[in-house]
Amino acid sequence: MHVQGTATVLGDDIDTDVIFPARYLAVLKPEDQAKYLFEPLGEVLQQKVLNGGVVVGGWNFGCGSSREHAVTSMLGANVRLVLAKSFSRIFFRNAVNNGLAVVISPDIAASIADGDKIYADLEKGHASVNSRTLSFTPLPSEVLAILSAGGLWAAKTKLRPPEGAI
Repeated sequence: MHVQGTATVLGDDIDTDVIFPARYLAVLKPEDQAKYLFEPLGEVLQQKVLNGGVVVGGWNFGCGSSREHAVTSMLGANVRLVLAKSFSRIFFRNAVNNGLAVVISPDIAASIADGDKIYADLEKGHASVNSRTLSFTPLPSEVLAILSAGGLWAAKTKLRPPEGAI
């Protein structure tokens, strides 16, 4: 599985209220949620995320609440990859469950600048950043299957054995 895009670089401790403010929790469709993605950081950053497809975070990305809106709003904005030095455990799991690729790599995250072009091979654990090849821990086959299916729910229905097979 491959993803590519242009990086929007954020800092450490980007919490779920910065990603998707609580006042919009009644908005349920990801494409509608995308309008409020990173609203506290301003319209210029929002446009960069919408046009780039790759978010790069520092330490503890996605900390805060367990709201899935932080992930689904990114999907609605066509974010294809979040690469960070580290993730909140709940955000990481919500991302995988909803089909958003997430990669942990302190070295790669530290070496990416805003606007860098990124191409990542999630299965092989290679990222090309402005023609430099960098390595990260490849995603496990189970996670790749979930991401390829578009999320855990889709993967469960695709991987379910036919009726009467058990």
